[in-house]
Amino acid sequence: MEVFEAARTLLAVREYQDKPIPPETRRRIVEAAHLNASSMNRQPWHFIAIDDRDTLRQLGSIAQSGPYIARAPFAVVVCIEDSRFAVSDASRAAQSMMLTAWSEGIGSNWAGFGGLGGAKAILGIPDNSNILCIIPFGYPARRVGKGKKERKPLGEVVSRNRYGQPFA
Repeated sequence: MEVFEAARTLLAVREYQDKPIPPETRRRIVEAAHLNASSMNRQPWHFIAIDDRDTLRQLGSIAQSGPYIARAPFAVVVCIEDSRFAVSDASRAAQSMMLTAWSEGIGSNWAGFGGLGGAKAILGIPDNSNILCIIPFGYPARRVGKGKKERKPLGEVVSRNRYGQPFA
């Protein structure tokens, strides 16, 4: 799948088949994050790849925005250092993982936005790191309509040269 096609069709998937993701595919997903660019190449992140079912269930039970993590066959916890650019850099890496997975027929969704402090103890994350998000991955449980998105018209959210100037 071409990159634009993956971006055009990527959807949030919260229900997964009970089917493992092959090790080589899991590796490509995390490698997409590892290879991502970062400000001044500081790489202010650490990724924890999780395929242990018990750990996934524990994470799903504490993630208020992502209880479906418990039913995913694989997840990546994105940790960040205290750095001015960490949220931006790690968010870009997270999106790279999601696009890579989608290009292989694997769905995902960003879970987090706070409330993940309990996961630090479960995963042994040091005090100098914080969890940005948890991304569960899995083959969609049901057929998803690739590319069917409800979005505002492009002209409402994109300007050309100056805010409010038509993009067309």
